[in-house]
Amino acid sequence: MSNENAIRREVGAIALMFTGLGSIIGSGWLFGAWRAAQLAGPGAIYAWIIGAVVILFVALTYAELGAMFPESGGAVRYGHYSHGTLVGFVAGWAAWIAIVSVIPVEAEASVQYMSSWPWAWAHALYVHAANGQGELTVAGLSISAVLVVLYFLVNFWSVKVFAGTNSAITFFKLIVPAATAIALIYTGFHWENFHVGTHGGKHVGNLAAILTAVATSGIVFSYNGFQSPVNLAGEARHPGRSVPFAIFGSIALSTVVYLMLQVAFLGSVAPEHLGEGWAALEYSSPFAQLALALNLNWLAILLYADAFVSPSGTGSTYTATTARMIYAMERSGTVPEVFGRVHPRYGIPRPAMWFNLAVSFVFLFFFRGWGKLAAVISVATIITYLVVPISVIVLRRTAPNLHRPLRVPGLSLLAPIAFVLATLMLFWARWPHTGQIMLLLILPLPVYLYYQAKGNWQDFGRQLRASWWLLAYLITITILSWAGSKEFEGHGYIGFGWDQLCVALTSLAFYFWGVRSGWRTPAVIGVENDAAEMAAVKS
Repeated sequence: MSNENAIRREVGAIALMFTGLGSIIGSGWLFGAWRAAQLAGPGAIYAWIIGAVVILFVALTYAELGAMFPESGGAVRYGHYSHGTLVGFVAGWAAWIAIVSVIPVEAEASVQYMSSWPWAWAHALYVHAANGQGELTVAGLSISAVLVVLYFLVNFWSVKVFAGTNSAITFFKLIVPAATAIALIYTGFHWENFHVGTHGGKHVGNLAAILTAVATSGIVFSYNGFQSPVNLAGEARHPGRSVPFAIFGSIALSTVVYLMLQVAFLGSVAPEHLGEGWAALEYSSPFAQLALALNLNWLAILLYADAFVSPSGTGSTYTATTARMIYAMERSGTVPEVFGRVHPRYGIPRPAMWFNLAVSFVFLFFFRGWGKLAAVISVATIITYLVVPISVIVLRRTAPNLHRPLRVPGLSLLAPIAFVLATLMLFWARWPHTGQIMLLLILPLPVYLYYQAKGNWQDFGRQLRASWWLLAYLITITILSWAGSKEFEGHGYIGFGWDQLCVALTSLAFYFWGVRSGWRTPAVIGVENDAAEMAAVKS
């Protein structure tokens, strides 16, 4: 029996949707509305809508591939199927970094909320600073580390236990945010707040601020949970129906919740606290502090409890999905073989789980606050959206006979739109974040070269030709970000508006280059051979 066959298919459509919803509604709802308001003021409402639209376009490309390749950690292997090992490695590395770093940020979110409890020892868990850039103390980090270990233990024995636990937690996570929004709006709502600007004075629509909020305030970070159903497709019953249902259901439900919360936050802040604008607001536990200010003590207690439940549900989900991602990267031959071992009884890739636990501790101790780590995750997450829209179109050409349980209509138009929107989000993240992404993706390349040397080094030229578009793309977008308008922290060589047009047209050119660079890889040939053998056995 292969390792892939050892993975248990025990997760139904509803449970799979709850993994997506549980990942989306995590610490993002506890802090996202506040951070978005700091950047865009009342324009934060539009930021959530724009974020949902962009993610839906990206999710359309994921849906077809998630149903087509119902394997654990599948999202890290799509580039491997369409362009070979080098593109697959870069895309897989970016996807894994973006997901594994969520585990510690959820633990940090719980402790950061705990720091506003009405006891002196709780206040000592977190040190406040301007613009939400405070840090956890040693005591706060220690409690966060314990929570990370608990996420690990929930997933250590059985995916079935994980799925059942997560569904129960996610149901609770839906009720509490909705109740919070309704209670705050009903108890104390100030319409005049919607006329206050980000830095005080009268609010004036600022498109650049809204777009930056989409990319860096935690909105992309929050919505990225739609990938969890894709990564757990290997454990899903009837993936052709379950995967798209889970993706779109989780995005739609979470968008409604996030919009309610954003409106509630904007309207519930006391007007006298907005003398210096939204950017000057400093909270450690935004909604709980608003509830206390309105004498909603019952709601504050509920929020403090949910500050453990919501992040813990997301942390547990991502502990499961990241293990499957490392497992999938091993199947691509770019990480040590030990990470591909699946426990014969429990069907869990335990070595991958141990590795992710260690990496989570590294992130935990280097980024000691929710705001700092959420910004890093948001930028890294955008990179994961770049390869999939191209891969899905390439595979329609290079593997037309592969079974597609879901064939998305109009994908030849939707895919380039998704790629352009993802590129624009990368630009919205502002310089120098875009330049830092290059370093993030270069760091692991020696690992790829090592495993390429162990395997077929003569094939490296073919892999490199298929990846030139991606390497040139990353360099070009970095240069455009550096030269872009000052509204996005660039050097002003390209004016605002024109920089958006340049990025959109450039990304469109790279999209077609990327599609043309795809080829009939050995990996996709292997999938076709396996499908043919299975069909022959059944007949």
